[in-house]
Amino acid sequence: MIERYSISASAQAVNDRFHVDVPGYYKPRYNAAPTQLLPVITSESPQGISLFYWGRPPLWARNKSLSERIINLHVENLNDRPVLKKALMKFRCIIPADGFYAWKKIGKKTSIPYRVITNQELFSFAALWEEFEDETGSVVHTFNIITTEANDTLKKITERMPVILTRESEKIWLAGSSTEPELLKLLEIYPADRTSMYPVSPRINEIKNDAPSLLIPTPPADQFGNLTLFD
Repeated sequence: MIERYSISASAQAVNDRFHVDVPGYYKPRYNAAPTQLLPVITSESPQGISLFYWGRPPLWARNKSLSERIINLHVENLNDRPVLKKALMKFRCIIPADGFYAWKKIGKKTSIPYRVITNQELFSFAALWEEFEDETGSVVHTFNIITTEANDTLKKITERMPVILTRESEKIWLAGSSTEPELLKLLEIYPADRTSMYPVSPRINEIKNDAPSLLIPTPPADQFGNLTLFD
């Protein structure tokens, strides 16, 4: 499961990379987490940044609270469920990012957080978005990150990774004229030789922590801050 990522770039850097209008309320996020309002670029409005909640309510319970939402969607399921195929054709978006986090388990109660980066200073995750009404009747927009099997580099710490897009594949993903075969072809595993990772502070475990210092490499430590040799 992918449950944290970072988009630490400035508004100008996001504008330059994705060629979108960046609103004044945009701010860098170093520990983006489910249930938060986060920047997305949709195929419906590819010219600008929107803020959607990370987390899609289960299809069988549309009024679930934010804390109960599904946050990842396995690429393997896109062909199996008609409702997801429909979403693939109509509700695509990309999630700007510059890294994501994964935890390496070294025991039943011990894990080490890592930050994963790519050869792209700024990149994006493939995602699907949804619009629905909450319990009060207000319209809410959410997104769900599509994941695939981890590449050979990341298999050392996790079984899954986000579908990472390139500049070229982003254009196809956001284009309204893209066909289903063209879209499915984009949902591939990002090359192992274009990804790297390093351990970060266990402070990343707390959603309330959201500071540039979270991106700094640190000696491998478990979730309690105890240094470990299992790296």
